[in-house]
Amino acid sequence: MPTDKLPTVFVPHGAGPCFFMDWEPAGTWDPMESWLRSLVVQVGKAPRALLVISAHWEADTFSVNTRADHELLYDYYGFPEHTYRITWPARGDPALAADVLQRLEKAGLETSEDAQRGLDHGVFIPMKLAFPDAEVPVVQLSLRSSLDPREHLAAGRALEPLRDQGVLIAGSGMSFHNMERLRRGGSTADPVSQKFDAWLEETVDLPRDRREGRLLEWDTAPGGRASHPAEEHLIPLHVVAGAAGDDPGRKVFSDTVIGSTQSAFMFG
Repeated sequence: MPTDKLPTVFVPHGAGPCFFMDWEPAGTWDPMESWLRSLVVQVGKAPRALLVISAHWEADTFSVNTRADHELLYDYYGFPEHTYRITWPARGDPALAADVLQRLEKAGLETSEDAQRGLDHGVFIPMKLAFPDAEVPVVQLSLRSSLDPREHLAAGRALEPLRDQGVLIAGSGMSFHNMERLRRGGSTADPVSQKFDAWLEETVDLPRDRREGRLLEWDTAPGGRASHPAEEHLIPLHVVAGAAGDDPGRKVFSDTVIGSTQSAFMFG
């Protein structure tokens, strides 16, 4: 029987507006950019809407952007002037936003609406590559500032049915985000990032109960806390893993970038 059910995906969003500027060495972000541009192909069909959970929005409760028309929030600093004029005229989806709020509330999670905030670069930078014509409506869901893995897995579980409605649930972060180590750069991947990446690849492919059990204790994994001194760039993965249901995950992209392994994961 045909279904509109979509996978869930965790995407690396790069460094600020890195895909839209010159970078040294040249080509640093080219493989990631190419993969993001192929996201619809990777997903298998065009979604009717996007629900994006970005590392760059934390709120006291799970907050949902309810705007019908989006502005962009240029929440990066020290980049070339032209990167503050990037456009991506995506529209919102208030009906989907209301549905998201209702599902989270029904799951016993605290929520709030936000009709003011613009889309941050964790949304518009990668999604401009994947959907350059901004033809798909977008709703952004915040992280909860507690960054509690259990709460974010639960949020994902509450949102899983949206996949049957053609909604692509996408977490936007980085699989490795230790800025001190990243500043060291290098052409080979930091062993810490390699260890944690291997653990993530193994974990996402496990049956649901084991997968979620390990994700709850991600900081005890090999290289876990060293890869994420602060975990906001990892926790979007918990939401998309929760929304995966019983579907297994797999690594669908990986590259060595500025001395670190950076990967994308897809479930379903």
